[in-house]
Amino acid sequence: MSETLIECRGLSAGYGQLAVIHDLDLQVNAGEVVALIGRNGAGKTSTLLSLAGELKPMTGEVRWMGQPTTAPMHVRCRAGLGYLTEERSVIMNLTTADNLRLADVTPEKACELFPALKPVLKRTAGLLSGGEQQMLALARALCREPKVLLADELSLGLAPLIVTRLLATLREAAHERGVGILLVEQHVRQALAIADRVYVMDRGTITLSGPAAEMRGRLDEIEATYLSSL
Repeated sequence: MSETLIECRGLSAGYGQLAVIHDLDLQVNAGEVVALIGRNGAGKTSTLLSLAGELKPMTGEVRWMGQPTTAPMHVRCRAGLGYLTEERSVIMNLTTADNLRLADVTPEKACELFPALKPVLKRTAGLLSGGEQQMLALARALCREPKVLLADELSLGLAPLIVTRLLATLREAAHERGVGILLVEQHVRQALAIADRVYVMDRGTITLSGPAAEMRGRLDEIEATYLSSL
């Protein structure tokens, strides 16, 4: 059985006195892609923020490499956590190459992962296309060889062909390099095509979970019941 890299047990968290996620049990193992799906406002981003250390638990706990942790996000990142937010995780006024250097990633390594970055290494990141920006963000994250990557709406606003390329790269990172990936994704069918396991979230709780193969067989039901507002 694969090692559990990050998990939460009985986790409730939120903002001020208001809990927006309730009693969550969720885990991500080495070498797997886990999809977290649900309609807008279900609590998916808050779940990622809690796992990353940006939201403190009200009840329950987050565990990193089998041990309970209350460490802040920057400490978890130094220990091997990567986090891609739904905003593009690049510095817009720096060139592509400088964005990579700032993350201690060589342009050669990034271009090996995404050859499309090679012609735009000297271009300011703010002038890149949305797809190029997201390739840059993902290259920065994966080339640092994280143990776990949390990815929030990686495909937001991107063309289907780019989405396919990004998701394929995530799958390769998990299955070939052992990265544990938790993916929040609006393109549910594409996410389930690369996922190993799936959690369905509704109103701050996990309402359904299981192997992706099983969930693909229930996709029409899941879309009608839990994703109708997407």
